[in-house]
Amino acid sequence: MRTPTRRTVLGAALAAAGTGLLAACSSDSMKGMDHSSMNHSSMNGTGTPAAAPAGFVAPNGPEVAAAEAERKPGPERKVALTATEATLDLGGRTVRSWAYGDRLPGQEVRATLGDTLAVTLANHLPRSTSLHWHGLALRNDMDGVPGVTQADVKPGASFDYRFALAHPGTYWFHPHSGVQQDRGLYAPLIVEDPKEPLRYDKEWVVVLDDWVDGVDGSTPDAVLAELAKGMGGTDHSGHDMSGTPGMDMPGMDMGGTGGTRGAPTGSTGPSRMLMGARSPLLGGDAGDVAHPFHLVNGRLASAPETFTAEPGDRIRIRLINAGGDTAYRVALGGHDLTVTHTDGFPVEPATTQALLLGMGERYDVLVTAKDGVFPLTALAEGKNAAALAVLRTGGGTAPDAGTRPAEMDGRLLTAAQLKADASVRLPAKAPDRTVKLELTGGMAKADWAFNGRGYDPSQRYPVAAGERVRLEFRNSTGMWHPVHLHGHAFALGGDGPRKDTAIVLPGTTLAVDFDADNPGLWMVHCHNVYHSEAGMMTVLGYQS
Repeated sequence: MRTPTRRTVLGAALAAAGTGLLAACSSDSMKGMDHSSMNHSSMNGTGTPAAAPAGFVAPNGPEVAAAEAERKPGPERKVALTATEATLDLGGRTVRSWAYGDRLPGQEVRATLGDTLAVTLANHLPRSTSLHWHGLALRNDMDGVPGVTQADVKPGASFDYRFALAHPGTYWFHPHSGVQQDRGLYAPLIVEDPKEPLRYDKEWVVVLDDWVDGVDGSTPDAVLAELAKGMGGTDHSGHDMSGTPGMDMPGMDMGGTGGTRGAPTGSTGPSRMLMGARSPLLGGDAGDVAHPFHLVNGRLASAPETFTAEPGDRIRIRLINAGGDTAYRVALGGHDLTVTHTDGFPVEPATTQALLLGMGERYDVLVTAKDGVFPLTALAEGKNAAALAVLRTGGGTAPDAGTRPAEMDGRLLTAAQLKADASVRLPAKAPDRTVKLELTGGMAKADWAFNGRGYDPSQRYPVAAGERVRLEFRNSTGMWHPVHLHGHAFALGGDGPRKDTAIVLPGTTLAVDFDADNPGLWMVHCHNVYHSEAGMMTVLGYQS
């Protein structure tokens, strides 16, 4: 078959659409809908964006091209990725899943500030997929959101992503197609700074993940289908859910033009709905999903990865939470952590014993290694489980899977306590526009949303190029949410850190500011993948 290129796919999808927007599904029709039976990525039933009202910058419009030219794209860094079904070894336990190649996480991509990243994604999966570059301020038509910035990458097809790397730091990539992120489809992206001011001897990239796919017949899509029925004992159609395991709907086409994006059919498994998970750090309810495993760099705590160094080595640890539903509290036994970056941007160095990472967040820390063997423990916050890796600089017995270092209950630093490095601090300015987003819904009806309205890709909140925009997140739910903005880095407070993902605790309001300097259509969503798929996501649109 003929394999479409990025140019032919995007040209057909967006040029025909005019504005690259998606046809409207009324908000009323989406309220209370079981989102396991709809496909956000192809709302017009073809997998390509359909025409919608004009007035906004198109993802492949001239404004986007002009912004990319200002980044002065440099030498190409070519990468080939294949999304495929795979058997993965988690460390004595093998599972069938989807991954980039045959490894978990996928092969790290490393490039240099100023490079042009040229990635060809080949889709060998049985369902459509995509690739989102989490945290990058990149050109809008490369952001990887089917139905908003590009068409689905269908089975057997490929897509060419090509964009300039404008900021150094710790990033990662994953699909923006249904709950595929909660499979094995993720990998770190490290953008190195040729003028790196930090001095260190070694570097350790640590990817945290909660795992359910392929365990006792479970799939993320089955989990989503179970959660979509709500916790009140019935789904919205009145079907009894008592004692019913999560499962896909038999015989339903769960990909392409119907059903949950990227969902396979026929999987069954035990109930994965989590009840009673509580965490004071998270303000109460800790999560929705009882993931059976928690991983560091794709390994179970019973067979952890070991990182070797010499006593006295200065180690840069890049922490990435790639989980679907779990916040991780991280500590390294016997060591303090000096935080140097969050979400790719430098901060004034701050020392702590533990860190809390919501899904999608990243922190870079420096440690000076002591002599011995030390546990790097990632506690699944509120879930009575943990992931483990090991730092070894000398002799000694490796820590066991249940090790909980004393530092875990020591000083804990949050993003709100950090200050941006002066080099990246957002200049003081009153906002030109405030976009108010109330976080609404709950597990009882699985009606997670912004402003009481489930995801409708034709709805967008307007912003204008050159504005200072304030996003005001007011959490009216009983649960915490890690909110993520595509294509920009916002500031937490006047001199607060620059981030793209931040935790909003229940009953609180978080105001963040950013400069509208990257034209296009940009997603804002909860990075709990099950909340976003239920409807807690929306679009910011630059006015043309």
